[in-house]
Amino acid sequence: MSLLNPQLAAFAAVLDEGSFDAAAQRLSLTPSAVSQRIKALEDRLGQVLILRRSPCEATPAGKRLLRSVQQLRLLEAETLQAFHVDADDAGAALASLAVNADSLATWFLAALADLHEQHQLLFDVRVEDQDHSTDLLRDGSVLGAITAIAQPVQGCVVKKLGVMRYLPIASPAFVKRHFPRGVDAASLAKAPMLVFNRKDELQWRFIHSVTRARLAPPMHYLPSSTAFVEGAALGLGWAMAPESMLEKPFAEGTLQSIAPKRWLDVPLYWQHWAIRSETLSWVTAALLQAARQGLR
Repeated sequence: MSLLNPQLAAFAAVLDEGSFDAAAQRLSLTPSAVSQRIKALEDRLGQVLILRRSPCEATPAGKRLLRSVQQLRLLEAETLQAFHVDADDAGAALASLAVNADSLATWFLAALADLHEQHQLLFDVRVEDQDHSTDLLRDGSVLGAITAIAQPVQGCVVKKLGVMRYLPIASPAFVKRHFPRGVDAASLAKAPMLVFNRKDELQWRFIHSVTRARLAPPMHYLPSSTAFVEGAALGLGWAMAPESMLEKPFAEGTLQSIAPKRWLDVPLYWQHWAIRSETLSWVTAALLQAARQGLR
């Protein structure tokens, strides 16, 4: 059972699934029927809403519409549950959230598990760098985001979660080879560095805290929080890693700090749409509780 306009449902399904064929399969329609609904919606609003690519993408107008549709979908699920519509017909509320990879690998999952256990929520988690996750709020992709940005996105509210501390780490053998006299511009310019992806600025921030020289060190791109720690332990390079992931490798002697008196503190915030939603209230409370235990 759905209370959502069929054209809006088709629009959301195409952007969720990335193609008209996949949306048609989810909605038990033909691709032609989905295309007709999207065309009718675009004619009604007088603007192109979806770029027919692989995967399909929302146009600027489509992003504005998607934000409203995502809110409607959440409120629809809550309304059906309030009227005790059979779960097989209504479906559980689906919460789309953006989170940075390091939070996902450390404290964040405990909150999701608690929410699923207590409220049977389902989640669509998007991994995005904490400096860029608010972009997914702006384009309507997610209901809320873990972010390093304190300034609220228009139409959103912000709550501070705490601070994630990052330490500069490497294996003892790597430190002996590349930093025998400590960390400075000369050693940082030559030592291989691990970088999560092209958006990851933590290692550069650390370098800037040590030296203002413009360096071009050799780099490995390694898009996994756990692989970051494992790669550093295996001698691939040095990296900035969350303090909470380092207790065991430090105790075992597989990793050490390359600069024991230096670290980076990244404040994290929870931003979500400012709508009256029981689901968002539950998510907010669970994230604040998990953050109190997992962050400084």
